[in-house]
Amino acid sequence: MKWPQLFAPRSLDRELVLNVLIPLVVIGCIAVLVARQLRKRKPEPPTQQAWTVPQQLDRADFVRPDTPWIVVVFTSSTCNSCAKVKAMAEILMSDAVAVDIVDYQDRKALHERYGIDAVPTTVMTDAQGVVGASFVGPVSATDFWAAMAELREPGSTPPPEAHQPRT
Repeated sequence: MKWPQLFAPRSLDRELVLNVLIPLVVIGCIAVLVARQLRKRKPEPPTQQAWTVPQQLDRADFVRPDTPWIVVVFTSSTCNSCAKVKAMAEILMSDAVAVDIVDYQDRKALHERYGIDAVPTTVMTDAQGVVGASFVGPVSATDFWAAMAELREPGSTPPPEAHQPRT
């Protein structure tokens, strides 16, 4: 072996270039393009907060605990939409249905006990205090009264799909 041949730079093998280097360059380019697209993507919209609604009430905390049904409306004197819900609930008052309006300023302890974090929150309970229907925020009179009717007599209101227009 001659001295100059030992230190002479070797030429790249053509197979090495075709089989290894070119695919690596292509993969690198794709990775750069994907990274750019991911940076351009808009962030996901924030999730909506889920409000706490009790699943069970101690009926002794509310008016007329011996009635078959209790409707409790958690309100606040500073809430504009609470008055409408309160009025709808009061229409349901009867021998079988007790309605209790729980104002935050007057009965703060009950709001805290049941974890109420939004008003108006309405719950409809059976004789054992199990919440069968609930609403957070304003509700239409139709939905409000239909929920009570369905609790009192299951199957008495048409299912939601019955209200869908035919296509």
